[in-house]
Amino acid sequence: MGNITYDFTGKSVIVTGAARGIGQALARHFADAKATVFMVDFDKDELDKSAREVGAVGIPADVSSTNDVEKVISTVIAETGRIDVLVNNAGILRDKVLWKLTDDDWDQVLNVHAGGTFRFTRACVPHFRKQEFGRVVNITSYTGLHGNRGQANYATAKAGIIGFTKTAAKELAAFGVTVNAISPNAATRMTASIPEEKIAELTGPISRFADPSEMADAICFLASEEAGYITGVVLPVDGGVSI
Repeated sequence: MGNITYDFTGKSVIVTGAARGIGQALARHFADAKATVFMVDFDKDELDKSAREVGAVGIPADVSSTNDVEKVISTVIAETGRIDVLVNNAGILRDKVLWKLTDDDWDQVLNVHAGGTFRFTRACVPHFRKQEFGRVVNITSYTGLHGNRGQANYATAKAGIIGFTKTAAKELAAFGVTVNAISPNAATRMTASIPEEKIAELTGPISRFADPSEMADAICFLASEEAGYITGVVLPVDGGVSI
């Protein structure tokens, strides 16, 4: 991890899917930059442990539940009175070739990825509008643009997040809100099972998966005041795999 160059003092930041991987690294990055960080995850035990390590507030929630999302927003507002940054990172995998996908496999993946992104962003908008400021960063995927065998549900969800990002960017710009996305290529539990012989074709010219903290650097930039003229962008942070 490089030196922290952004100052989030006085800012409230929500990171979903924060118990491990990119979300955890990102929460730590924001905490190091002096933000008040709220970590959201479905896995309460892992979340509690991670939040203690980071020095953040852990809020267990299912991002596919509107009630859970609204409770998170209420907690953040009660504690800080504002929401400045939302990072929609929560995700799950239910990988199967499409003729073996069940309705549940399909619904769960879309409800967590695309549904969670929608629900959290929608819930933050009234507070962004009141403040005339907000930053939303969504996590999409190379798979959303190019597909991948066994991931029809995941690819559909991630493609949907790209469309959502661009639409929300157009709708919210008038309120001082930017909405961007990154397409990451980091080493996480989702990449842990990839056979070594497949890694080269999945990592591009740099020939390695990124450390999750390298995704955090990019997200913190998009969330910063310095990035106020950037919106509707899908930034590949993927070592060149999308070239």
